[in-house]
Amino acid sequence: MYFSKKSMEPVPEEQTNIWTCSTEQCSCWMRDNFSFAESPECPICHSAMVKDSKMLPTLSNTSSRR
Repeated sequence: MYFSKKSMEPVPEEQTNIWTCSTEQCSCWMRDNFSFAESPECPICHSAMVKDSKMLPTLSNTSSRR
């Protein structure tokens, strides 16, 4: 019997604004449009976060909080 995996469609990616932890040892990051504060702090180590960008799969945030 022959089994094969269906080929996956490529997930569209885009350059996304993110917040990254300023501490070298911490690898935490979050999407800018999913943060609740203007300048969030790291939820893991509680350090300041800095703006950056990353190629990520396209997501939309429909929350009205922001």
